[in-house]
Amino acid sequence: MCAGDCAKCLGIALLFLSTLAFLCNILLFFPGGKEIGNIDHLSQEVWFFEGILGSGFMMLLPAKMFLDLKYNDGCGCCGIRSCGKRFAMFSSIIFAVIGFLSAGYSFIISFTSIRKGPKCLTDNNEWGYPFHNGDYLNGKSLWSKCREPENVISWNLNLFSILLVIVVIQIVLCATQVVNGLLGTVCVNCCKVGRGLGPYFSGWASQGWPAVLVE
Repeated sequence: MCAGDCAKCLGIALLFLSTLAFLCNILLFFPGGKEIGNIDHLSQEVWFFEGILGSGFMMLLPAKMFLDLKYNDGCGCCGIRSCGKRFAMFSSIIFAVIGFLSAGYSFIISFTSIRKGPKCLTDNNEWGYPFHNGDYLNGKSLWSKCREPENVISWNLNLFSILLVIVVIQIVLCATQVVNGLLGTVCVNCCKVGRGLGPYFSGWASQGWPAVLVE
Protein backbone atom coordinates (compact mmCIF):
# COMPACT_ATOMS: atom_id res chain seq x y z
CA MET A 1 0.00 0.00 0.00
CA CYS A 2 1.77 3.15 -1.24
CA ALA A 3 0.00 5.49 1.17
CA GLY A 4 0.95 3.19 4.04
CA ASP A 5 4.64 3.29 3.10
CA CYS A 6 4.55 7.08 2.96
CA ALA A 7 2.79 7.26 6.33
CA LYS A 8 5.42 4.99 7.88
CA CYS A 9 8.19 7.36 6.79
CA LEU A 10 6.26 10.30 8.22
CA GLY A 11 5.76 8.40 11.49
CA ILE A 12 9.48 7.69 11.85
CA ALA A 13 10.29 11.37 11.26
CA LEU A 14 7.68 12.50 13.80
CA LEU A 15 9.01 10.03 16.37
CA PHE A 16 12.54 11.40 16.00
CA LEU A 17 11.39 15.03 16.13
CA SER A 18 9.18 14.49 19.19
CA THR A 19 12.13 12.95 21.05
CA LEU A 20 14.33 15.90 20.11
CA ALA A 21 11.65 18.39 21.20
CA PHE A 22 11.29 16.60 24.53
CA LEU A 23 15.03 16.89 25.19
CA CYS A 24 15.06 20.59 24.26
CA ASN A 25 12.25 21.32 26.70
CA ILE A 26 14.08 19.48 29.49
CA LEU A 27 17.21 21.56 28.85
CA LEU A 28 15.17 24.75 29.21
CA PHE A 29 14.80 23.94 32.91
CA PHE A 30 18.56 24.43 33.22
CA PRO A 31 19.18 27.98 31.93
CA GLY A 32 22.76 28.44 30.84
CA GLY A 33 23.27 24.72 31.35
CA LYS A 34 23.16 25.07 35.13
CA GLU A 35 20.61 24.23 37.80
CA ILE A 36 18.69 27.29 38.95
CA GLY A 37 18.16 27.89 42.65
CA ASN A 38 14.58 29.15 42.47
CA ILE A 39 12.14 27.73 39.93
CA ASP A 40 10.25 31.04 39.98
CA HIS A 41 13.20 32.49 38.08
CA LEU A 42 12.51 30.30 35.06
CA SER A 43 10.86 31.87 32.04
CA GLN A 44 7.09 31.47 32.08
CA GLU A 45 6.99 29.76 28.67
CA VAL A 46 9.12 26.89 29.96
CA TRP A 47 6.18 25.79 32.13
CA PHE A 48 3.89 25.49 29.13
CA PHE A 49 5.72 22.22 28.28
CA GLU A 50 5.54 22.83 24.56
CA GLY A 51 8.34 20.40 23.82
CA ILE A 52 7.18 17.80 26.34
CA LEU A 53 3.47 17.91 25.52
CA GLY A 54 2.75 19.82 22.31
CA SER A 55 5.65 18.57 20.19
CA GLY A 56 6.47 15.62 22.42
CA PHE A 57 3.90 13.22 23.85
CA MET A 58 0.97 14.54 21.83
CA MET A 59 2.97 14.00 18.65
CA LEU A 60 3.47 10.35 19.57
CA LEU A 61 -0.23 9.72 18.86
CA PRO A 62 -0.08 10.46 15.12
CA ALA A 63 3.44 8.97 14.91
CA LYS A 64 2.21 5.64 16.28
CA MET A 65 -0.81 5.73 14.00
CA PHE A 66 1.31 6.42 10.92
CA LEU A 67 3.82 3.67 11.76
CA ASP A 68 1.09 1.02 12.03
CA LEU A 69 -1.03 2.28 9.15
CA LYS A 70 0.47 0.01 6.50
CA TYR A 71 -0.64 -3.10 8.40
CA ASN A 72 -3.88 -1.70 9.80
CA ASP A 73 -6.99 -2.86 7.98
CA GLY A 74 -9.39 -1.46 10.57
CA CYS A 75 -10.27 -5.06 11.57
CA GLY A 76 -12.21 -5.23 8.34
CA CYS A 77 -15.38 -3.34 7.58
CA CYS A 78 -18.48 -5.48 7.18
CA GLY A 79 -16.07 -8.25 6.21
CA ILE A 80 -14.54 -6.17 3.41
CA ARG A 81 -10.79 -5.64 3.89
CA SER A 82 -10.52 -2.69 1.48
CA CYS A 83 -13.25 -0.91 3.42
CA GLY A 84 -11.23 -1.39 6.61
CA LYS A 85 -8.17 0.04 4.87
CA ARG A 86 -10.14 3.10 3.87
CA PHE A 87 -11.33 3.57 7.45
CA ALA A 88 -7.74 3.30 8.71
CA MET A 89 -6.54 5.89 6.21
CA PHE A 90 -9.37 8.21 7.13
CA SER A 91 -8.53 7.77 10.82
CA SER A 92 -4.95 8.81 10.07
CA ILE A 93 -6.29 12.15 8.83
CA ILE A 94 -7.89 12.76 12.23
CA PHE A 95 -4.63 11.93 14.01
CA ALA A 96 -2.74 14.17 11.59
CA VAL A 97 -5.04 17.05 12.49
CA ILE A 98 -4.38 16.38 16.18
CA GLY A 99 -0.66 16.53 15.48
CA PHE A 100 -1.13 19.69 13.44
CA LEU A 101 -2.97 21.43 16.29
CA SER A 102 -0.40 20.25 18.86
CA ALA A 103 2.42 21.58 16.72
CA GLY A 104 0.50 24.83 16.26
CA TYR A 105 0.34 25.22 20.05
CA SER A 106 4.10 24.71 20.29
CA PHE A 107 4.70 27.17 17.47
CA ILE A 108 2.85 29.92 19.33
CA ILE A 109 4.79 29.27 22.54
CA SER A 110 8.18 29.18 20.80
CA PHE A 111 7.51 32.31 18.78
CA THR A 112 6.23 34.19 21.83
CA SER A 113 9.20 33.15 23.95
CA ILE A 114 11.76 34.19 21.32
CA ARG A 115 10.08 37.56 20.90
CA LYS A 116 9.68 38.09 24.64
CA GLY A 117 13.16 37.03 25.70
CA PRO A 118 14.18 35.16 28.86
CA LYS A 119 13.42 35.97 32.46
CA CYS A 120 16.58 37.11 34.23
CA LEU A 121 18.07 39.24 37.00
CA THR A 122 18.22 42.83 35.76
CA ASP A 123 20.37 45.80 36.76
CA ASN A 124 17.86 46.86 39.44
CA ASN A 125 18.29 43.48 41.19
CA GLU A 126 14.82 42.33 40.21
CA TRP A 127 13.82 39.28 38.18
CA GLY A 128 11.82 40.07 35.10
CA TYR A 129 11.75 40.42 31.32
CA PRO A 130 13.97 43.37 30.35
CA PHE A 131 13.42 43.06 26.59
CA HIS A 132 10.49 44.24 24.50
CA ASN A 133 9.21 43.06 21.12
CA GLY A 134 12.36 41.11 20.35
CA ASP A 135 14.64 44.17 20.48
CA TYR A 136 17.48 42.04 21.86
CA LEU A 137 17.55 40.09 18.59
CA ASN A 138 18.95 43.09 16.72
CA GLY A 139 22.29 42.93 18.52
CA LYS A 140 24.09 41.80 21.64
CA SER A 141 24.44 45.31 23.03
CA LEU A 142 21.24 44.87 25.05
CA TRP A 143 22.20 41.47 26.43
CA SER A 144 24.05 43.12 29.30
CA LYS A 145 20.67 43.87 30.87
CA CYS A 146 20.60 40.24 32.03
CA ARG A 147 23.02 39.59 34.88
CA GLU A 148 21.88 36.10 35.85
CA PRO A 149 21.62 33.26 34.94
CA GLU A 150 24.81 33.34 32.93
CA ASN A 151 24.34 32.81 29.18
CA VAL A 152 20.58 32.48 29.66
CA ILE A 153 19.83 34.60 26.57
CA SER A 154 21.77 32.48 24.09
CA TRP A 155 20.63 29.30 25.87
CA ASN A 156 16.91 30.07 25.62
CA LEU A 157 17.23 31.60 22.16
CA ASN A 158 18.97 28.55 20.70
CA LEU A 159 16.66 26.00 22.31
CA PHE A 160 13.43 27.81 21.44
CA SER A 161 14.73 28.36 17.90
CA ILE A 162 15.40 24.62 17.58
CA LEU A 163 11.90 23.92 18.90
CA LEU A 164 10.46 26.37 16.38
CA VAL A 165 12.19 24.59 13.50
CA ILE A 166 11.01 21.21 14.83
CA VAL A 167 7.45 22.47 15.06
CA VAL A 168 7.44 23.81 11.51
CA ILE A 169 8.68 20.45 10.20
CA GLN A 170 6.03 18.63 12.25
CA ILE A 171 3.33 20.86 10.81
CA VAL A 172 4.53 20.09 7.27
CA LEU A 173 4.64 16.35 7.99
CA CYS A 174 1.13 16.30 9.47
CA ALA A 175 -0.22 18.35 6.56
CA THR A 176 1.44 15.88 4.19
CA GLN A 177 -0.33 12.99 5.90
CA VAL A 178 -3.67 14.75 5.52
CA VAL A 179 -3.14 14.76 1.76
CA ASN A 180 -1.70 11.24 1.83
CA GLY A 181 -4.64 10.03 3.90
CA LEU A 182 -7.17 11.54 1.50
CA LEU A 183 -5.47 9.87 -1.45
CA GLY A 184 -5.24 6.60 0.44
CA THR A 185 -8.91 6.73 1.35
CA VAL A 186 -9.96 7.23 -2.27
CA CYS A 187 -7.31 5.06 -3.97
CA VAL A 188 -6.72 2.38 -1.36
CA ASN A 189 -6.17 -0.33 -3.98
CA CYS A 190 -4.20 1.67 -6.55
CA CYS A 191 -0.80 0.18 -5.76
CA LYS A 192 -2.28 -3.28 -5.41
CA VAL A 193 -3.79 -2.98 -8.88
CA GLY A 194 -0.46 -1.80 -10.27
CA ARG A 195 1.34 -4.77 -8.77
CA GLY A 196 -1.37 -7.13 -10.02
CA LEU A 197 -0.78 -6.00 -13.61
CA GLY A 198 2.93 -6.76 -13.33
CA PRO A 199 2.69 -10.37 -14.63
CA TYR A 200 0.65 -9.26 -17.63
CA PHE A 201 3.15 -6.59 -18.59
CA SER A 202 6.00 -9.09 -18.25
CA GLY A 203 4.05 -11.56 -20.38
CA TRP A 204 3.56 -8.95 -23.09
CA ALA A 205 7.25 -8.19 -23.08
CA SER A 206 8.34 -11.85 -23.32
CA GLN A 207 5.68 -13.29 -25.64
CA GLY A 208 4.58 -10.28 -27.60
CA TRP A 209 1.23 -8.52 -27.31
CA PRO A 210 -0.60 -10.51 -30.03
CA ALA A 211 0.20 -13.85 -28.38
CA VAL A 212 -1.12 -12.71 -25.05
CA LEU A 213 -4.24 -11.24 -26.57
CA VAL A 214 -5.00 -14.43 -28.47
CA GLU A 215 -4.68 -16.49 -25.29
